[in-house]
Amino acid sequence: MSLIALTQEDLELGVPVPWTVYDQFHNVLLPEGGVIGSLDQLLSLLAANPCRELTWEQGASAPPPPPVDIPFPAAPAVTPASTRIIPPAAPVAASEQRVEITPTGKPGSGQQETYPFEAMKLKVGDRLQLQPPQQLSAERYVVRLLGYLNNVSLLVTSPFENGLRLGLMEGEKVVVRIFAAQNAFGFTSTVEKICKLPFDYLHLSFPSEVQGMVIRKSPRVRARIIAAVGNTTQATTENASGLIANLSATGAMLDARRSLGNKGDLLRLAFRVNLHKIDAYLSINAAIRAIFADEAMDAKGAPLIHHGIEFVDLQPNDSVILQSMIYQQMIEEPHTLV
Repeated sequence: MSLIALTQEDLELGVPVPWTVYDQFHNVLLPEGGVIGSLDQLLSLLAANPCRELTWEQGASAPPPPPVDIPFPAAPAVTPASTRIIPPAAPVAASEQRVEITPTGKPGSGQQETYPFEAMKLKVGDRLQLQPPQQLSAERYVVRLLGYLNNVSLLVTSPFENGLRLGLMEGEKVVVRIFAAQNAFGFTSTVEKICKLPFDYLHLSFPSEVQGMVIRKSPRVRARIIAAVGNTTQATTENASGLIANLSATGAMLDARRSLGNKGDLLRLAFRVNLHKIDAYLSINAAIRAIFADEAMDAKGAPLIHHGIEFVDLQPNDSVILQSMIYQQMIEEPHTLV
């Protein structure tokens, strides 16, 4: 259920209220048809930040439907090598450089397409996922893009594990992935040079082709929304606060100073959004789909844990509010599109 704030003009002495009055936490302050009998009662209601349920009239226009999601095929495993000595690389045909891209590792039947490098719209500082050879590690590491020269090379920060630089060697092949807007992209690259000064970074070969596919159901925009979070799967877990760093009509990136649960846990989120200068209070169920950490920190320098969450059992009113807010921000602040 989504709520909209009430003002003093909405509440009158001696007049039955046409809706149930709640506080921001969905507690009933005054039932539908209730009468405010005194000035003290009115002032008490106003002090509690009164709200009512936000409903949409039948036939009201809603934002256009989001594009259809495409499932992923599984990522191919890199054939383990018996030695870390890397022979000179032979030329590889473009058809042999095709890389499967998937954020989940689950098999699917989606169709990939070939894109130009410019379609990724990479910017300095963007986060990339780097997958080293299988014999070195099965993990994917978050690195930052330092820059690139078209058709020559990409520069990225070196991947680290437990405070130590990952033992990549020049000549090894890696898989690079990035998520941009509603697409996921991936390409293979060769470690051409490992640099240690003035800091650790890598020169990667420029990709001859980039594979991509649609992986998100709806556009996603940057946000800074404080949310109250409760883990409904682990009933004994204390409620916590989190920061919604980006948001779509179907999910969000939720940052917190501690882990909010395990992958698959159900969360209950309460937060406020502003739609056309009107505050609406949302209370939404979500499932944790991914948990990871990088160098990101909060304003006090504490490390943050990122939670990729998917909204579940979303009420129609809440869905309309989220879609409207997303499209409003896309129009007014297009630079915030993730």
